Amino acid sequence: MAPPVRRHALIASGGVGAFIILWQLTAMYLVDPFFLPTPTSVLIGAVNLLSQGTLISYVAVSLLRIFVGWALGSLLAIPIGLFIGISPLFRALVDPFIHFFRFIPAIAFLTLFMVWFGVGETSKILLIMYATGFIVTINTATGVTSIPQEKLDAGRVLGANPRQLFFHVTVPASIPFIFVGMRLALASSFLVIVAAEMLAANSGLGYLIWTSRLFFRIDWMFTGIVAIGILGFLSDRLWRWIGRHFLYRYLREITRY
Repeated sequence: MAPPVRRHALIASGGVGAFIILWQLTAMYLVDPFFLPTPTSVLIGAVNLLSQGTLISYVAVSLLRIFVGWALGSLLAIPIGLFIGISPLFRALVDPFIHFFRFIPAIAFLTLFMVWFGVGETSKILLIMYATGFIVTINTATGVTSIPQEKLDAGRVLGANPRQLFFHVTVPASIPFIFVGMRLALASSFLVIVAAEMLAANSGLGYLIWTSRLFFRIDWMFTGIVAIGILGFLSDRLWRWIGRHFLYRYLREITRY
């Protein structure tokens, strides 16, 4: 591990450790532990859920919903964003719809999607696709429209036809924006799935948090919340690792953060 990376890891670990100690002391001396359980109580609750097999199965269910919806939403949004970027006519056609629907939160469609698609997995995955799609579409279109005109002109001067310009200039130049859009959309997917599982599911981390109130298990609620945070953190790190190792030639400047 390089010295700057090691120093960064040590600082981050120290910050996390200080936060856990502060949390422990606050729960022990300042707040009723019933409302704010200590980290050790949350850990015991997590072990309890792990021993029952509940936590693992709920994590697996939530992650499957998130990654399927996120991947499908991105696959749909990227071509739309590319065409918005290269075609002013298509942009004029879809712009009113994109900038109307993107301000309506996905959770507002939860009940409607349940009526249309049932209470199974389809409605939840479609909600995540909805939440993912607009972020990726707008980032992709921004990437295309940000390509310097000189770069496109240089390609034409060198004899590139429109298809070659699209695949060898437009798409590669848009990859950093697509990458960032998918990274932002991943966080949005976690937000949507938790809300959906709270209201219309019988499994998943959102369901765990929501139903824990029935048993006054605040420690289980915290277990679900901490699990979501850890999974989101690891998912983001995994996405950045993929970018650094498989798309580095396109993402040299943006993988620093």
